[in-house]
Amino acid sequence: MTKPLTIAVDGMGGDIGPPVVVPAALRVLKATGDAVRLILVGQEDVLSAQLTKLKAKGHPQILIRHASQLVNMDESPAQALRVKKDSSMRVAINLIKQGEADACVSAGNTGALMATSRFVLKTLPGIDRPAICTTLPTVRGQTRILDLGANVDSKGAHLLQFAVMGSVLAEVNGIQRPRVGLLNIGEEDIKGNEQVKDAARLLASSDLNYIGFVEGDGIYLDDVDVVVCDGFVGNVALKSSEGVAKLVRHYMTQEFKRNLLTRVAGLIALPVLRAFSRRIDPRRYNGASLLGLQGIVVKSHGGADALAFANAIQVAMLEVEQAVTQRIDAHLAVLHAARQAL
Repeated sequence: MTKPLTIAVDGMGGDIGPPVVVPAALRVLKATGDAVRLILVGQEDVLSAQLTKLKAKGHPQILIRHASQLVNMDESPAQALRVKKDSSMRVAINLIKQGEADACVSAGNTGALMATSRFVLKTLPGIDRPAICTTLPTVRGQTRILDLGANVDSKGAHLLQFAVMGSVLAEVNGIQRPRVGLLNIGEEDIKGNEQVKDAARLLASSDLNYIGFVEGDGIYLDDVDVVVCDGFVGNVALKSSEGVAKLVRHYMTQEFKRNLLTRVAGLIALPVLRAFSRRIDPRRYNGASLLGLQGIVVKSHGGADALAFANAIQVAMLEVEQAVTQRIDAHLAVLHAARQAL
């Protein structure tokens, strides 16, 4: 019998905490059967009460690990590291280090999660800085983009490392020889700052399937499978995209409510609108990977609901099953060997 995966879940993180985390855990267990075991980390009485409320107290695949502290969403990473050593976030990450869990999922403070994960788990050999990577929809599929804010002043060598990690993540999602592009202000070789040009030279001489520069609109047009950028640029691009999506929804709602005729048109178009909404639903893409660590950590959006948080848990499960950490390590070893041979 195959041993079930064990995922440590920060039960107190995020804007809502246990009322989202516990239903999400039950949703995952219902969908996966006995393939996974979840350790809910946090204040035991709060988590137990939530399980009781949902008639799931004593669930055979749910364990509770008590943690007396929690990291606030606006708390500084340094404060979380120094003072919150028994936080639900820290204890959940420690479970990976101790070999009791295969991965950790948290909707908590992003900066604290990255700092704590890096401190406890350390980075893989050959990785200077971990990166945050997420999946976005395109006109014909999906693309991965990194970094999304962990590093706001990356060098060309760091962008090469991000490209390796993003390629591995795309491969485990079924893409052969992922197309890698560098986010830039134009596709021409003469455009971009020195950081991007340096990264382009390094990528062109690597064994990755580097296709060149990609502009912001190319992220969503299926031109590329992995988009690489500095964390400052990536975070701005992601938040801008989220804002445009909300703007489109807002305008469409306004127009369909404008008068009786548009309301009738809205009713006729309702099946199409629902299908459109499902395709761009950010909950389906929730779960950003903290790549480059000696362990798997997945960040859920702080305001995620149960469906979105369940998706983040499933992202962690896939990365464990596909040995993402080991595959990144192996790819880096090949890259290092190639450099040594030059």
